[in-house]
Amino acid sequence: MAKIVSNFFISLDGVVERPEQWHFPYFDDEMGAAVGSGVAATTAFLMGRTQYQEWSEFWPNQTGDDMEFASFINAVPKYVLSTTLTGTTWQNSHLISGDPEQVAARLREIKESTDGQIAMSGGATTVRWLLANGLLDELRLLVHPIAVGRGQRLFEDTPTYPLRLVSSETFKSGVLYLTYTPA
Repeated sequence: MAKIVSNFFISLDGVVERPEQWHFPYFDDEMGAAVGSGVAATTAFLMGRTQYQEWSEFWPNQTGDDMEFASFINAVPKYVLSTTLTGTTWQNSHLISGDPEQVAARLREIKESTDGQIAMSGGATTVRWLLANGLLDELRLLVHPIAVGRGQRLFEDTPTYPLRLVSSETFKSGVLYLTYTPA
């Protein structure tokens, strides 16, 4: 049975929005290894509508330095949660829609019939929904030593979610790599 694992670049003040504007000065070999090991364990990918629309326009056309990840993300099964999309066109992507109970039941079926890790990158709204429905197995945070000050936060105006720290690592850059499971 697979587990759903969410990965975030997150600032010290909880911002997850637009990491491309603050994350790259902290990206080094240690972070690359952490990200790479997560990708290596990924057998499927989960995303919401916004990420699907952005990535399906970008990744199929990549060449050069991005080719290794492009080859991976284009080929891996992708499950897209959306109430507004009517279909998908990106290679190996599958739309999951319906009422929240139907979507949760379908995700449980996918978890049971998949081995390895169903990964997510970003998607704060989706992660909050997964937590609320008991579907998220791990939350992996790369906490950057920067206060961004504004932007969407991972947990903002949400219910309380007790979490249990299962691993932590401090990188030379000051980034903390934290893994939590629901408590």
